[in-house]
Amino acid sequence: MQPAPDSAMAAVVAPPERADEIFLEGPRSRFAEFCTLLRVMRDFLRGYRALHFVGPCVTVFGSARIKPDDPHYELALKMGAAIARLGFTVMTGGGPGIMEAANRGAKEVGGRSVGCNIELPFEQVSNMYLDRCVRLHYFFVRKALLVKYSYAFVVMPGGVGTLDELFEALALIQNGKIKNFPVVIMGTDYWRQLIAFIEQMAQRGKISSSDLNLIFATDSVEEAIAHIRAKAIERFGLKRVAHMRRHFPWLGERGFPSKGPDIC
Repeated sequence: MQPAPDSAMAAVVAPPERADEIFLEGPRSRFAEFCTLLRVMRDFLRGYRALHFVGPCVTVFGSARIKPDDPHYELALKMGAAIARLGFTVMTGGGPGIMEAANRGAKEVGGRSVGCNIELPFEQVSNMYLDRCVRLHYFFVRKALLVKYSYAFVVMPGGVGTLDELFEALALIQNGKIKNFPVVIMGTDYWRQLIAFIEQMAQRGKISSSDLNLIFATDSVEEAIAHIRAKAIERFGLKRVAHMRRHFPWLGERGFPSKGPDIC
């Protein structure tokens, strides 16, 4: 069987929200695959140029469906503010819910707030608390960028996407693809059964018992910040600097206005 004749054209002219769908629908003509490769490269380049100078980040994962009157929204708000006060840039998926709360917390205390949003068939609107937002076409590019610029991960209550992001980070750390950055799980009542299941994995020999040390579960903002300080700032020798690196507009780079000393 051969791919449909219009598959090559679809790879070139399809709307951004269908990019993943077309990419994953199977092999196509050489020309169509080459066009897809160029679109993937463009997505990565867009992300690199937008995020290269935002400074070391802590990425907050969580549900887009949580409303401002939810206690977990308030927890994410406080956590975003605390991360910013620590000197990190708060990074999220750029959408509503938990993502909005974390970005809002950073913004309200004068910290840096950035987002990696995704083009979807049902539009996910970027929240209003972002100093910078890059909108991407491919889920896997978005996930790579959320990990690439981060020194720690905070996982708030969420759904399938949040689970995907959590286990992506854990798998990369477990296999040595990224350094042993802290992973903080908050909203412990929500995650209780998942934490128990991970412990069961260790009991049954599916993961090493030492892998349980990769996650730190707490509902205390103070404990979470102390853990990030010890496992990220102190372990990797991060320090505060008065000025971030110089950017070059002729390369398409976008600098970030300084808001005081930053971690570097």
